[in-house]
Amino acid sequence: MVQLRSAPLSPARSRAALFALALGGFGIGTTEFATMGLLPEIAGDLGVSIPVAGHAITAYALGVVVGAPTLAALGARLDRRRLLLLLMVAFTVGNVLSAFAPSMGWLVLARFLAGLPHGAYFGVGAVMGTAVVGPEKRGRAVAAMMAGLTVACAVGVPLSAIVGHAVGWRWAFVGVGVLGLVTLAALHAWTPSLPSPPGTTVRTELAALRNRRLWIAFGAGAVGFGGMFAVYSYVKPLLTEVTGLGIALVPLVLALYGIGMTIGTVVGGRLADRSVLGTVIGSMIATIVVLVAIALVGAYPVPAVLALVLLGVTSQVLGLSLQTRLMDVSPAAPSLGAALCHSALNLGNAAGAFVGGLVIAAGFGYLAPAWVGAALTALGLVVVLVFGRGAVPVLSASARPEDRARDLTPELSAR
Repeated sequence: MVQLRSAPLSPARSRAALFALALGGFGIGTTEFATMGLLPEIAGDLGVSIPVAGHAITAYALGVVVGAPTLAALGARLDRRRLLLLLMVAFTVGNVLSAFAPSMGWLVLARFLAGLPHGAYFGVGAVMGTAVVGPEKRGRAVAAMMAGLTVACAVGVPLSAIVGHAVGWRWAFVGVGVLGLVTLAALHAWTPSLPSPPGTTVRTELAALRNRRLWIAFGAGAVGFGGMFAVYSYVKPLLTEVTGLGIALVPLVLALYGIGMTIGTVVGGRLADRSVLGTVIGSMIATIVVLVAIALVGAYPVPAVLALVLLGVTSQVLGLSLQTRLMDVSPAAPSLGAALCHSALNLGNAAGAFVGGLVIAAGFGYLAPAWVGAALTALGLVVVLVFGRGAVPVLSASARPEDRARDLTPELSAR
């Protein structure tokens, strides 16, 4: 195997390239979750109900589901740097269109378009980051983009909520569009040219899909992760109309949720190093417990906020362990395999937002999505326990570091 590496970069240039990738992760994380904190403003401005406004969340998630495998496969032969730039252009255009959407229908379409490059960006970005720092530091590259996501939840999303409440929800998406332009400039300036592996075609990329265990992990993630999104999609009206918090406190709660996700990133990585499948199962059980707690104590400010922070922790542990599991069960997959992880999680996003909106529209109130979410995560747990416990090949801990790096990054190898 021949490793796909960029031209040697100075340490400063390597750090700058990782920062550019993380900046893209920050922008994507902000736009993905910002809508959830702006639903009342969107609904009021466009003259629709909050559950109908929630269709914008579903549309974005479906864009990720469709775009991740499609764009990763179609861009298989492009230089990785050029593909990243094209994906960030699409991201920026989608968010600017969202800001100027004249109706709910146009907003749904714009959010779908904004979601298309999401998964492919992370899949291709993982390849670029690994090539920049070397396969022996692959974890650093992945962690950089994940840091962008968690910082987005702790900073970008609350800031979007403040902007949306103060001057209108459209300006929040304008801000994300500007961030996209900044990221585009950073990627152009700091990431190196990186040709695709020799012999890579759409057909070789799609070959990664012929893997039963991959689809079992995909299904478990798509269903199980929907539980968190059933609640988080409607967190703002939950906090203001059920918990009784003032609108000014919502950004603070969103920031605390983001801090919970950051904690989950650290905890989840360490737990997954010990047992990936055990962490998937354990975090699903923990998420179910937290969702039930939200349903029971959501009307009481202190326990409700605490439960939401814990949901940030458990959901991030679940997301990281599911991503690792998907990588484990597809060791020969290129960037398409990495992109599919985000398809699975965002299918859960779409399902959770949609089902949560249904029970709210049916008159069951803003606590009902927590019960629905617990049921969704429980169903994902059943999929794991019944179908997903098969062993996956794991490289011996005694293997040489260069062999471990090679086998853990097959997407960087020319076959």
